[in-house]
Amino acid sequence: MAKKKKQFRTGTLLMILLALAALTGFGIWIIRGNGSRQHYDKQPAAVHLRNTGEGYSPVIETHEATLFMVGDALLHDTVYNDARTADGGWDFTKQISRIGAIAQQYDLAYFNQETILGGEELGLSNYPMFNSPQEWGRDMVAQGFNLVSTATNHALDRWGAGIEASKKFWEQQEGVVEDGTNRSWDEFNELPVYEVNGISYVFVSWTYGMNGLQCPEGEEYLVNCYRDYMDEMFEQVRKGKELADVVIVAIHWGDEYSMEPNEEQLTLARQLSDAGADIIIGNHVHCIQPVEWINNRTICFYALGNLISDQWPWEKSMIGMMGALKITKTTQGNQSEVKISDVKADLHWTYSNRSAHKNFEAIPFSKLNDSLYPGYQEVYSRYAPVITEMDDSIQVGGF
Repeated sequence: MAKKKKQFRTGTLLMILLALAALTGFGIWIIRGNGSRQHYDKQPAAVHLRNTGEGYSPVIETHEATLFMVGDALLHDTVYNDARTADGGWDFTKQISRIGAIAQQYDLAYFNQETILGGEELGLSNYPMFNSPQEWGRDMVAQGFNLVSTATNHALDRWGAGIEASKKFWEQQEGVVEDGTNRSWDEFNELPVYEVNGISYVFVSWTYGMNGLQCPEGEEYLVNCYRDYMDEMFEQVRKGKELADVVIVAIHWGDEYSMEPNEEQLTLARQLSDAGADIIIGNHVHCIQPVEWINNRTICFYALGNLISDQWPWEKSMIGMMGALKITKTTQGNQSEVKISDVKADLHWTYSNRSAHKNFEAIPFSKLNDSLYPGYQEVYSRYAPVITEMDDSIQVGGF
């Protein structure tokens, strides 16, 4: 009789577990790359059972992914001319290899493509209407970068032709996720879900505007501009939260050369968090701004500054921020928890021969010396505290 009684309890427990899975669906809580693209509809998770000796319990599954971030690729003509090769081509490897050595250690590596990559066929150009060599993007991908935002204030510098050329280029880069500009309303409304290491994510990119330029009537889809489509931006984030484990928002905002987020940034960051954003990556101001946890669940990098540029003599424009974090997804039965942890940040410097506007190179402060940058330690001591100005829990260093 005892044996039959034990079999009855096991069967009953199994039916209860399966019934609960069917009734409750798949729950996700957020506590605090080479992405494969797919349209992902979340379904109730299967209950995986293992024998514990006393009965059955769901197996715990853990997935981890890491994210690295840098700021604006602001390609002045002096920067891309410095990369000219003897055969008339382009090679940016030396300019970015020290940062690339870090990026390659991560599953996802993000940067903001500030200037349009329309390529030489559209005519290369400098400020205020930029167009840059596509070889820059090629070399960034070779250095491990695979997450790119293109919604910037310079996105319309070559109008629809520049966006068309840029989109075609990024589509040819295997394993790279790009967002922010579009060739149709279908692309504007599309919300792909990607996956890295068993963790699904949505990546979206938006800008405050395009330096006073307006998309042609009927072609407002060209650039994700939240000034005109604020509700659509929040709805996109809300929908992304329904579809994926993590929502990453890259946003162009703030006052140029200000190291403090303005009121709009502070308000939007909280609204994006409330809508479901888990990671907010800010750019545009050409200098660094603080990092902050919002609602104890969303990590916000208000501004990463410039990855590379030639904006001297603005000292702060040559100082950029590197950020990183870890995403952990733990699933047991029909319950899933996603946690963001190990958030850290540090600074890098754009070195060059200033008088000749040559030999550009992005170098972490940890790799500098007085011959490369006299007084670099004193400069670091003034700028590094900006990282933790709003949240002293953020780790500084560790790359």
